[in-house]
Amino acid sequence: MNRRTWIYQSFRWLAGAAVVHQTIGLFKAQANTSSISQHNLPINSNNPNTAMSFELPALPYAYAALEPHFDAMTMEIHHSKHHAAYVNNLNAALSGTPHADKTLEELMAVVSTLPVAVRNNGGGHYNHSLFWKLLTPQAGTAPSEALMAAIQEKFGGLDGLKEQFGKAAMARFGSGWAWLCYRDGALNLCSTANQDNPLMDIENEKGCGGFPLLGLDVWEHSYYLKFQNRRAEYVTAFWNVLNWDEVSARFAQATR
Repeated sequence: MNRRTWIYQSFRWLAGAAVVHQTIGLFKAQANTSSISQHNLPINSNNPNTAMSFELPALPYAYAALEPHFDAMTMEIHHSKHHAAYVNNLNAALSGTPHADKTLEELMAVVSTLPVAVRNNGGGHYNHSLFWKLLTPQAGTAPSEALMAAIQEKFGGLDGLKEQFGKAAMARFGSGWAWLCYRDGALNLCSTANQDNPLMDIENEKGCGGFPLLGLDVWEHSYYLKFQNRRAEYVTAFWNVLNWDEVSARFAQATR
């Protein structure tokens, strides 16, 4: 073999080795990407390897569907980040405990006996799951006849309800929720701190117990991108996307 032939064949061998090395690297990168994507699948995916007690519910509308009242970016972050975190943390807190098979309602009923992580994240999961159902892009929904009669009796009409509900939402210092509940045969307005809700046994003692008909998240993450510090504007915008059909159905359930 002369020098020229040896150089040529050596070059071909080096080039081939480089191609093999790049191919192996590509397969490794694809494998890593696949592994990463599997570990970061949404909670509400149908992945059979995801053994979770609770799942992130899919929204019945697009993130941008509530524009211009609620903005798309806030809705996406609120649902896919904040709510998802509550679900993940709740499952972690319940894993391997005797309470792992309980429903959210069962957990709320004895939450005072459970770790604070269950209270915070279980409340967050329940509250947000309800909140998404209470919103709709459909304009023109209205209270049922029975619900409207109860509103008229308690607040003197819708305007009275909105005014009193707004006061409850604005009076909640820091993070929390404003609620319209059904309790002891009548409508009741109240608010809770953090992710507490009227189903929790601890709220019965504070006067905000009962069956929640509607709730409004007044944590800053629910409105700050669009409204900044103007919570009152956010509360007003809420009435434009409220699903009165859902509220009416919950009132019918509570008064059976």
